[in-house]
Amino acid sequence: MTSNSSLLIHRDISWLSFNYRVLQEAKDPAVPLFERIKFLAIYSSNLDEFFKVRMANHRNLLRVGKKTKRELDISPKLIVREIQLIVNKQQEEFGKIFERQIIPELKKHNIHILRRLDLNEEQRQYVENYFKEHMLPYVQPVLLIKNKIRPFLNNGALYLSILMKAKDTPNGPREYAIVKIPSDHLPRFVALPSPPNRHDIIILDDIVRHSVSWMFPGYHIIDTFSIKLTRDAELYIDDEFSGDLIQKIKESLSRRHVGPASRFVYDRDMPAQLLTFLKDSFGLDKFDILREGRYHNNFDFFRFPDFGMHHLKNPPMPPLPYAPLEDATDFFSAIRKSDHLIHVPYQSYEPVVRFLKKPCATPK
Repeated sequence: MTSNSSLLIHRDISWLSFNYRVLQEAKDPAVPLFERIKFLAIYSSNLDEFFKVRMANHRNLLRVGKKTKRELDISPKLIVREIQLIVNKQQEEFGKIFERQIIPELKKHNIHILRRLDLNEEQRQYVENYFKEHMLPYVQPVLLIKNKIRPFLNNGALYLSILMKAKDTPNGPREYAIVKIPSDHLPRFVALPSPPNRHDIIILDDIVRHSVSWMFPGYHIIDTFSIKLTRDAELYIDDEFSGDLIQKIKESLSRRHVGPASRFVYDRDMPAQLLTFLKDSFGLDKFDILREGRYHNNFDFFRFPDFGMHHLKNPPMPPLPYAPLEDATDFFSAIRKSDHLIHVPYQSYEPVVRFLKKPCATPK
């Protein structure tokens, strides 16, 4: 997407190319496995912040009047549409990297991410006990009724949307509900009882999937699909030069969690009927909606368990000491003799800390 001059690339389109470079590291077989998983997390974390701030700004430009839009160099609608196309394509690639490269590589090292239908009897019992003992207070099941019940979706929180039918009217209409996935209270990856030399994991979302029938005992569960809403988290300060700026920032920060939608992501396998219902229920439009895979908030891969397999990570590279300053008995005499250039992070930052501490401890 270029500007009217056809010479410049819009900065946010360019930023998506930068973030795609991060994603490319996740599919590079020369990168250690756990580092590739970390790159998935970095890509996802970057993209989340992009939609909270940068995309939110474009969404606001869509709402301005025609006169203001005519004064803009580039149509906000074209930018938003281009961003959606790029992100959708990247998300499809993200899913392929995870499903076709990362998961098979994990299996080679006896690390298995299981879904609820993969569990043996011992693991199934463990999951059910885990749900009752740790998750039950947080799941917050809500039955959705069009034009009557519209629950507030927390910013960045994970939910499971549920497609179901009442047991007493099997030929009746389909009904819908949502359940919160409590990843803000519990670890996203739960280790399961496993045989020796094998590590089985289940993702928290799938524990909720396994347990939804208990939360809606009068219904037959047809299927479940994960969703997430990202809200506008930009800091809007009309005038930073008058009044108490710190107080204005505090007030703006407090509104970040209740701002308008900037992205609604959903499982790409979700049927159109359910997506339409959710779109109408939460007051979303086509520019808010983006397809993703089975799981969202993939920045949780930062906390993926390593089971002590340090050979699947980059070897530690502690910074090198900068001897001319770190070993100097008279720090400031060493500075007077010559200039010093420290290459961070390859060399230690300690001389800078010492530079700040030394005067603080000197009365003069």
